[in-house]
Amino acid sequence: MNKYENLKNIVAAMDADVQKFYNGNAAAGTRVRKALQDVKKAAQEFRIEVQELKAKNK
Repeated sequence: MNKYENLKNIVAAMDADVQKFYNGNAAAGTRVRKALQDVKKAAQEFRIEVQELKAKNK
């Protein structure tokens, strides 16, 4: 469950930068791209955890 919370926190934290980017702040776009890389990594880790728990419970 910890990995899921981490994923939600990353998405929530980038909200302000997404708004800034769409209002014309190019630097915020760089921060959004970095946050999306973090989302990708966190999602992969979460996916692996789910897969391991599923296999363990069979």
